[in-house]
Formats: sequence, C-alpha cells, structure tokens
Amino acid sequence: MRPEKHNSRPEISPPKSTTQLPSAPTHPNGDAIQRIERGSELGWRAQSAVPLAALVALAIHLLFSKSAPVVETHSYTLFFYEIVGVSIVLSIAQRFWMRLRSWMRHMCPILTAAILLLGLWDIVTFGFQLLPMPYFPGPAAVLRNLINDRALLLDSTWHSLALLLSGYTVGVLVGLISGICIGWSTPVRYWGMPLLKVVGPIPATAWIPLAMVVSPSTVVSAAGLIALAVWFPVTMLTASGISNTRASYLDVARTLGAGRAYLIFRVAIPAAVPNIFIGLFMGLGASFLTLVVAESVGVKSGLGWYVSWAQGWAEYGKVYAALIIMAAFFSTIMTLLFKIRDRMLVWQKGVIKW
Repeated sequence: MRPEKHNSRPEISPPKSTTQLPSAPTHPNGDAIQRIERGSELGWRAQSAVPLAALVALAIHLLFSKSAPVVETHSYTLFFYEIVGVSIVLSIAQRFWMRLRSWMRHMCPILTAAILLLGLWDIVTFGFQLLPMPYFPGPAAVLRNLINDRALLLDSTWHSLALLLSGYTVGVLVGLISGICIGWSTPVRYWGMPLLKVVGPIPATAWIPLAMVVSPSTVVSAAGLIALAVWFPVTMLTASGISNTRASYLDVARTLGAGRAYLIFRVAIPAAVPNIFIGLFMGLGASFLTLVVAESVGVKSGLGWYVSWAQGWAEYGKVYAALIIMAAFFSTIMTLLFKIRDRMLVWQKGVIKW
C-alpha cells in the first residue's frame, strides 16, 4: 500500500482582531440615525449657534441704526429677540423629543448661516451703503413692509395660488393624456411629435399678446399660458417613459392574457412614473416663471402684480418683501411635490437620488 500523502502546509487562521468592526447600516441614513441614538442631546455649540448668530446680527443692526427712526428698527429688533427665545425653547424641547433633535442637527448650520447673512446684508446696505438706494433697502425696511402690507400680500398670495393650481392642473392633465397617446400609439406619435417639437420649445410668455386678444379675460389667458408652459415638459417626459417601457414587461402581460387597457394603465404608466415626475418638476418651474410674467402684464391681483405695482411707485422694500413671499410660496409647493413623489416612488429610496 502506498502511504497517504498528507498536506505538510499548516493551516493558518486569520489573526483575530481585538476590535469588532461595526456592521454596515441598512438604511441610507443609518449613520446619522445611529449618531442621533448615541447622543442624548445636542452639544452646546449646536444649541448656541443660532441665538449667538441672532445676537451678532442684532448688534450689527443696532450699531448702524443709531440715526434711523424708531419705527424702522423696532420690529427688526423684536424679530431677533423672538429668534433667541424660540431657540432657547427648542433647545429645552429637544432633550425630550428625538425627532426635533434630529431636525435641529440638520437645520442649525443653515439657520445660522441665514441669520449671519442678514447681518452682512445690513453691513452692505444700511451700514456702508455700498449699494445704491433706494434700490437695495436694508432688511429692517423689508420686514417693515412685510408687516405693513401683510393683508395685501396675503390676498395676492391667495390669488396667485388659485391661478397657479388651475393652470398647472389643466397643463398636467392635458400633458399626461397627450404624452400617453404619443408614447403608446405609433400613428399619434407620427402626427404629434412634429407638433410637439414646433410648439413646445416656444416660451409660453411669447404667446401673451395673442392670449390677451383671444381669451375672454386676463385670468383665463394667464391660466392658459401656465397650462401651456406645463404641457410641453409633461408631455415630452411622459411620452418618453411610455415608449421606453421594457418589452419584457409587456410580453409577460400579453402572455397572461392582458388587454390593451391593462397594458397601458397597469404596465406602461407605472413604469413611466419616474419620468412623469421629472416632467412635473420641470413644468412646475416653468409655471412659476409664467405666473409672475402673466400677472405683471394683465392680471390685477397676485404676487406678480404686486411686484409690478410696487416697482411703479419705486417702493423697492415692497418688491423684496414680495420676493421673500414668492420664495416661501414656491419652495413650499415644490416640497409638497417632493413628498408626493417620495410616497409614490418609495421603492426608489436609496437607489436613485434626485
């Protein structure tokens, strides 16, 4: 018998590490969640950043506003005192509310930078007057106009919201229908794509002279222009998503006996939802621009009308006040659309970031 050959190489086991590596988080924001859970409360630097920035901005304002009237500075001073008070209350509340603690961790740097920018704005405009007046008023004058014209600004915001939602809704509905038809049907695509390529790239604001002649009222013309601005991106992206539906999805559905309606509404449209949301976001941005231009031309109410009216009277503090309301107004609508997208496309969370 031949003796069995034994492996003369000794088995080398990997060295045992004294430290245990942490497991990778399964959630996209797992690291942040673990840090929040480990920390019982915010550090003193994070808690004091916002009130200290408010006190610095207030000191800058008081330094340069000695010759200003009391009415000009009273509201602005109270504004910073309110920031300090709210910051103290939130610092106490975050000890007992973990979600508030997480929000403060995320927002404290942004809020601190925004408050310091107010101080820089005061230095540039009211302090050293590096920008010509009255075109660039200080933040105190803008806040005073916000308070004095709050009723008119609220009414203008309400009219702008109604006009925007009506035009945007019509544009989305027409864009979805035309996009689905162009993306699914070859004959419709043959006739629809040339029209889309010719009419779509023309800015909606270029149709203002024709819209004011054809439409029965300025409100209807403004809503129609907003709908036209929304229609092009929604139609283009919807048609692209429908036509690019995977053939394997359609073949499997046909094999199982699905009809045309099932293929369109249960296969093609769900597959095109990411593209549709991109079109909705693009249309929303175009609708903001068209809304402001349309209101400043013919509509007798709304934020665009308010900006045009204030500019006519050289009240640039009111113009900046309206711009602040526009920023808050448009960003709120955009945030709501993001929330709807996150709810409908929850399966994309952690896979696609846009």
